[in-house]
Amino acid sequence: MGIGLKVQGSLYAFLEGVRDETPLLFAVVPFGVIYGITALEAGLTKLQTQLMSCMIFGGSSQFAASKLFAEAAPWSVIVLTVAIINLRHLLYSASVAPYLQELSFGWKALLAYLLTDEAYAVTINHYQKQQEHSYGHLYFLGAGIALWISWQLSTAVGITLGKMLPPKWPLDFFLPLTFIAILVPTLKSHSSVIVALVAGVSSLLLYELPYKLGPIAAALIGIMSGFVLEARRRRP
Repeated sequence: MGIGLKVQGSLYAFLEGVRDETPLLFAVVPFGVIYGITALEAGLTKLQTQLMSCMIFGGSSQFAASKLFAEAAPWSVIVLTVAIINLRHLLYSASVAPYLQELSFGWKALLAYLLTDEAYAVTINHYQKQQEHSYGHLYFLGAGIALWISWQLSTAVGITLGKMLPPKWPLDFFLPLTFIAILVPTLKSHSSVIVALVAGVSSLLLYELPYKLGPIAAALIGIMSGFVLEARRRRP
């Protein structure tokens, strides 16, 4: 009886994660299709394009890498750019780490791989709302798996059908929608709003930096502003 309830609870948590992640997938799928198209246009092969989605599994860094590849940027710049863009995942991991302390190394490694913007957005919200976290990692797994499958499939669609899509379709419009959908629910304090505004304005002012380094510089400025605000808040 106890085992049956445990299996039922595990399945429910997994499916709940899939359910909560699904609304975000409507913006993620066009994002993946656009990536598949732009990566091929940048000169990557079909295999390289798909493998990047499997290995990096990060939309914004994949876009940046493919654009830098198209501009024949040095590999050191490409790797550094991807690393800096994905630094935000360190903040995500620090945020969810207290809820995953009791898990094995294998579970932590799997969930670390699946820790992306969209998966984090629904998972941290779930953890903060629930007082009991026995099945939280399965909720996380459901959200991450749903996102991973949709990202791989949408990349494949972009690779195989991209050139057939009408060029007038405003697919680029879906790119900012994904991040807006993630960002807005997290702006729960004056500090977070200020950091978002600082990073946004900085990205516009630094847009013309060479090697597409504007977003990286803006992200670093936003992070530093967050540290400054947090230090001032804790000051007696």
